[in-house]
Amino acid sequence: PVKTDSISTDLETQTEKEDPKINIAPSPTAQKRIDQALELCNFAQQMWEKGKLDEALSNLDSAYFSILEVDSEVYPEFNQQKEDIRYLISKRILEIYASRQIVVNGQHNEIPIILNKYVEKEIKRFTGPERKFFIQSLERAGRYRPFIVSELKKAGLPEDLSWLPLVESGFKIRALSSARALGLWQFIPSTGYKFGLSRNYYIDERLDPEKATRAAISYLKELHNLFGDWTTVLAAYNCGESRVLRIIRKQRINYLDNFWDLYQNLPRETSRYVPRFLATLHIINNLDKYNIKIDNPLSPVDFKICEIKKQVRLKDIAKEIGMNKTVLKDLNPELRYALLPPESYQLKIPEDKVQIFLSKIDKIKTTYSPPPMYVYHRVRRGDTLSGIAKKYKTSVRAISAANNINKYHTIIAGKVLKIPSRTNGANIHVVASHRIPPGKTLTYRVRRGDNLWIIARKFGTTTKNIMTVNSLSGTTLNIGQTLYITSGKQLTAAQSKIAKKGSVTYHVQSGDSPFTIAKKYNMSLHRLLALNHLNKRSTIFPGQKLIVE
Repeated sequence: PVKTDSISTDLETQTEKEDPKINIAPSPTAQKRIDQALELCNFAQQMWEKGKLDEALSNLDSAYFSILEVDSEVYPEFNQQKEDIRYLISKRILEIYASRQIVVNGQHNEIPIILNKYVEKEIKRFTGPERKFFIQSLERAGRYRPFIVSELKKAGLPEDLSWLPLVESGFKIRALSSARALGLWQFIPSTGYKFGLSRNYYIDERLDPEKATRAAISYLKELHNLFGDWTTVLAAYNCGESRVLRIIRKQRINYLDNFWDLYQNLPRETSRYVPRFLATLHIINNLDKYNIKIDNPLSPVDFKICEIKKQVRLKDIAKEIGMNKTVLKDLNPELRYALLPPESYQLKIPEDKVQIFLSKIDKIKTTYSPPPMYVYHRVRRGDTLSGIAKKYKTSVRAISAANNINKYHTIIAGKVLKIPSRTNGANIHVVASHRIPPGKTLTYRVRRGDNLWIIARKFGTTTKNIMTVNSLSGTTLNIGQTLYITSGKQLTAAQSKIAKKGSVTYHVQSGDSPFTIAKKYNMSLHRLLALNHLNKRSTIFPGQKLIVE
């Protein structure tokens, strides 16, 4: 086999010299080296999982030497595969060294608890000006960590990750960030939705500690499969994997050799995030050293799940079973308005109240809540939440809840707020104060702060209708852009004659197109399409009736 490889290489080299324009065929030997490297990487993974770290490292070394034998200049078509394997090898080596670097209290720990100047700085914060926050967070942790630890064990992830909510939310289940991240694990709506957390008028599962924990574990596992080392995973959890990947691609050095090289280019908040987590682990493992005492730790609440198939208010349940409404609400934090959804719902009830609940469930009155209604208010310079609440006869709390605004959040001029309303009166007409008569088409010039949804609400139509009439392929609008707005209601020929004097019905002939019809009646193509709720890609058929002017 060695002779054959040598002859093959000589022939290829000779061919290249005779005619440089001829591309060299992929070498079976080069592909064999690539395949061998991948097999060695897989075998190294198996050895690592069995705890045979030295054998795993030896196989990764062999894999690296295997790809080095593929000449990049002679076989450039393998360069990307070589780079991918090199990247994989680097990640695996880093993981293996990290996993055998730290042993805490005799337990294997996969997260390297590094102590450097950045971590020391955060330790000083937690034990100094943020000492009260840190101790209170430790006390709250007692209620949720046992469940988090058990779920991490099931998933095969490091138990130290159970302290991540301390950095994320201080173990506050209703914590809300300025970026609209919510709950114990601080999910933004899109990421929560990706990992199965539902959100509607009645519930927001980001607030449920158990559901959010399972979603966070799924996210952490996905990130670990992507990046390989936990410090990079934590950075990506905070600022998003896409951002971290962009930074990695811009690096001229191999960040896998040292995460702290990558650290310098992270956003400010994220650059503190990883050191704060590592600082937390250092303090947790050395409470006496840092003189941290936990006086009033919370403990988990024992509960049972009871299915309810009617809509009731938590206050009515609490009153009927003789317990504090706040306690019941804290057990079911995903309920946004202390009101159960109209469909079947699994409610958590304290274990000692289950029997009385089951005996009285039929006596608890059903609440038929009207569907949620909103008006929409664009914030102007000088507006305040209290002023807006007074104007619409609601409360600051209701507006804050509808818009995920915390007490420290500033409202910005130009922002559109949802204002909860239970009336069907004049206030509702603020939403659509420019209703369009059937058959009419208006023009609207896009202003700063507009989007399709706001415009559709303003004119009592739909975003889909606006996009169709204006042949929009996306939702992006430009300030000053002119849009054609119609009512969105398909009119009969008779209705259109009443609605628009001078309009007539045209029967499409064979060979007609919207352009030729518009030209025939001296109309703009936009006007013809708008009148008939068509777009530039719509197909018309012989015999079809169109409204023309």
